[in-house]
Amino acid sequence: MLPVHLQPESHVPLYVQLRDQLRALVHAGDLRPGDRIPASRELAGALGVHRTTVANAYAELESEGLIQGHVGRGTFIRGDGHGLRITPPAPPVLDGARGIRWELLFADERGEEVLSRLTAAAPEDALSFVMARPAEEFFPVEDLQTCINAVLRREAVEVLRLGPSDGYGPLKEALIDVLRKDGIPVKDENIMITDGCQQSLDLISKAFVRPGDSVILENPAYPGAVAIFNGARARCLAVPVRTHAEPGAALGMDIEALEDTLAANRVKLIVVTPDFNNPTGMSLPMESRRKLLELAARHQVPVVEDHIYGRLYGQEPRVPSLKQLDRGDLVIHIDSFAKVAFPGLRVGWIVAPAAAIERLRVVKQNTDIHTDQLAQASLAEFLKRGLFTKHVAKMRKIYALRLAALDEALRKYMPSGTRWTKPEGGMCLWLELPPGFDASELLIHAKERGVLFAPGRYFYVQNPLPNTLRLSYASMSEKEIARGVAILADLLRAEMKKRERGVRRAERSRVALV
Repeated sequence: MLPVHLQPESHVPLYVQLRDQLRALVHAGDLRPGDRIPASRELAGALGVHRTTVANAYAELESEGLIQGHVGRGTFIRGDGHGLRITPPAPPVLDGARGIRWELLFADERGEEVLSRLTAAAPEDALSFVMARPAEEFFPVEDLQTCINAVLRREAVEVLRLGPSDGYGPLKEALIDVLRKDGIPVKDENIMITDGCQQSLDLISKAFVRPGDSVILENPAYPGAVAIFNGARARCLAVPVRTHAEPGAALGMDIEALEDTLAANRVKLIVVTPDFNNPTGMSLPMESRRKLLELAARHQVPVVEDHIYGRLYGQEPRVPSLKQLDRGDLVIHIDSFAKVAFPGLRVGWIVAPAAAIERLRVVKQNTDIHTDQLAQASLAEFLKRGLFTKHVAKMRKIYALRLAALDEALRKYMPSGTRWTKPEGGMCLWLELPPGFDASELLIHAKERGVLFAPGRYFYVQNPLPNTLRLSYASMSEKEIARGVAILADLLRAEMKKRERGVRRAERSRVALV
């Protein structure tokens, strides 16, 4: 049997532990090209884990090109004997030395998950619910091109120089105007331009969090935030997100659980997406927002508000953001152009008290000096011409139609026992399979039918529910959404029937024994 040892008590998922250990055995030469490895059922039995754990590890290794399954023969290490390379390019070799074992030098052993892997290995015609990203067919390319040309004619030399770390002045001015219209009183000293919300979270982590500090995150949460605070060696405290109505309990972050967590721990930051939480699509109602700010003030804990989906509301009236409600300078508000349009330009912003912005500016200067000036100048022009407001209004309508198409398809095709959230905007929806089903196992079969989604395991800070998954719909047409849901529902029904037949066989066997 393979020399593999899993640690159930570890925060690293079991399938990730198995994947990484098998990969290390290949790189070390303990497993060689042509070697046969145990079938998933056999290895699962030997390790005392569910077969899906092994199947998930094998699926990722196969996508990396390390192993190959052959029907009727088994699964083998890939190599020249199969006409394929077994390993990545050889690591650097110094002065004839044996070579560096790079995997032994990595500072982080958690094996971070990257959702884009699911899409990278997919065929071009796959129906992908994986990534929460804007619809590329509606990118206002011509409008942006006009803005870029205007900037280059007017100030080409200036925007190609190094710029200030806190951002290009005219873009800050344009954003201040937008924010004031949103009801957020902000001055130049309260705003800084970043390379998007992911960098904003990273800068906040570097500026505020020391190893061992406690940070509250939603559970489930945006994986990028989890990765950043884990990477900072923070103690991540999970507060559950309610996805379905319960008597006396509001949807969204569980405010009672938040209160208990704050009472029991010395917390450095609360990180929350109050509008259309990624991955569930849930939003905090007004009462919960006020209570959250009250708790933050009582315990003197800053709140990081990720507002990246906040403009994609499908219904009026719009609930005020936490920053709009903030009367005590508690909230660090982050946002970006990425979910509205132009994710490739990597431009976002942070709104915070002046003292926090000054500290963040120094951290950013040490990180990357400044954000791309041509991108900033082009987006400033885009804002000043009123094109941003026009485009956001258009995309809200389009995404509302796509969300309605997704909900309709789920109601039409999904079998009983399946539940899903009812977002009022954003880009994603959270689905719960009937108890006992595993979304990762469903994904293996769905890939074969050309459908991809993100299993819920990617999003949990702790206590993952295996029967959950995220469906991101913004970049898919209404027809594609309906077709993808129909395929998923067919696969789920087939699995349910298989289980029912198994139960009936077991019952007949028990009767026969009696």
